[in-house]
Amino acid sequence: MRRREFLRTAVGGVGATAFASRGFARRPYEPLGNVAVENAKEAVVGPDGKTAYVAATDGFATVDVSDPANPSTLAERRGLLADRQHGPLEQIWDVKVEGDRLLVVGPANPIDHTGIHGFLLYDVGDPANPEQVAFHETDFPIHNAVLTDGVAYLTANDGDGNPLVMVDVSDDDPEEVGRWSMLDYDSDWSRVNAWIRSLHDLWVQDGVAYLAQWDAGTWVVDVEDPTDPSHVAHFGDRPIDVLADIPADETNAAVVGRPGNHHYVMANEDASLLGVGKEAWDADPSDEKGGPGGVELWDISNPKQARKLSTIAPPTSPDPTYDRGAAGVGVGGLGAGVAAGAAANLELDGLAAVDRGASNLGPAGVVAHRGCHDCTGGSSSSGVWTTAHNFDLVGDRLYSSWYQGGVKIHDVSDPTNPEEFAWWRDPEATAFWTAKRAAGEFFVASSMGREADGRGGLYTFPDRAGRQSDPPSLVGNASGEPSAPQQSTSTEATANGDGTTDGTTAASTGQPGFGALAGLVGVGLGAWSRLRSEDG
Repeated sequence: MRRREFLRTAVGGVGATAFASRGFARRPYEPLGNVAVENAKEAVVGPDGKTAYVAATDGFATVDVSDPANPSTLAERRGLLADRQHGPLEQIWDVKVEGDRLLVVGPANPIDHTGIHGFLLYDVGDPANPEQVAFHETDFPIHNAVLTDGVAYLTANDGDGNPLVMVDVSDDDPEEVGRWSMLDYDSDWSRVNAWIRSLHDLWVQDGVAYLAQWDAGTWVVDVEDPTDPSHVAHFGDRPIDVLADIPADETNAAVVGRPGNHHYVMANEDASLLGVGKEAWDADPSDEKGGPGGVELWDISNPKQARKLSTIAPPTSPDPTYDRGAAGVGVGGLGAGVAAGAAANLELDGLAAVDRGASNLGPAGVVAHRGCHDCTGGSSSSGVWTTAHNFDLVGDRLYSSWYQGGVKIHDVSDPTNPEEFAWWRDPEATAFWTAKRAAGEFFVASSMGREADGRGGLYTFPDRAGRQSDPPSLVGNASGEPSAPQQSTSTEATANGDGTTDGTTAASTGQPGFGALAGLVGVGLGAWSRLRSEDG
């Protein structure tokens, strides 16, 4: 019996009403519990499945989720490294845990050439009393990271090679042991604007790293020996010549808009299936081509012949723009031409421009400090964000977050035909950053907070099928349902020109997957890097 059929039978057998034709239970679907975490961003679950760790912008929190109906904060650490020169550590948007060690990284973006950059390592053997055991300073911002087998894998967007950096932390004495960049594989990629090929996020398991490199696609790298990484395959990328020919004044639109925009990746347990999240907005509302991005499912049983199987489309947004009209909070609000001029001024004006401009340029937070991810729900932002963000792929289930579009569960036992099991959203009160499976029959999801706006928190949800009672509308119709299909299923293999194939979905929302990481800031970041070097 297939898992999908078993789930329907099992739920009916324990007294719940049978699934409807698309797999929904009739019981109302809603959070089990929640706890406030000011300015929350990423969340991960510890190895016991009962403790969650939440990045909180100026620190982190540990949360007891052993009783999912009553999650409670165990400890908070704020103002990290405030006593150090150039401290504190800012923009802590990511944390990762392995065993009794917690990795805390920042800043997510280069906000100031004098600001402290790097990661902290904490002993969380007692989650109620985290103790710092190490700090490792870097000369690059750390947007995201992975901690596995005693090695910290870091995104290092330096405006040049944007390498993957590997640091051995096994003895609480961090030491960099290796770097790898797509320029090591093919220097021709240097012709492409660095932020069009940003290393936004990564996943590492069984000695293999999967790198989300925005419009350059997903890259697979052998890191069995972190001191000697090597290219395995890449797919989903746009041709180098096409990307290299994008005019400077169109870079912002290219990064924010479709296609491309590999934002988040995760493989299943046996690395036969890869989820690729496409964070995206509408770069030009007048052209009717933009919109939020979805989650693609790829067959990577042979990474050199990767093939897209399907796309889970995002909830429809009535306004999928990126801070449209928000003064001073992102390239999307400035317009491509103005953004290009601002980036150029960073180069020409040096330190003053970096201090003045790096906090404002975006999009999607590679340079923005108070723009990008920190904008949703703020008084200076606009748009309804329903694009894909971080997710968890466990067994036959995909747990996904969609900012104001809520959280979802999909059955992916047939990855060519993912089936939505549950969806919950409250766009006025929440903007979900991630969804992660926990122990027992529940998962956790962090809601992004900005400037103590009340949205920040950690929610727990039942791991079952269900439909929200009276869901808030995202698009103005009474049911709150999107006005377009929520998954596309049929595939057609097409060549990418690098030995891989790309299965093109036949059905979609008309809003293909795309996202944003940075825009028109390579020049400014180059100036920032040099100023850091001059300061020592």
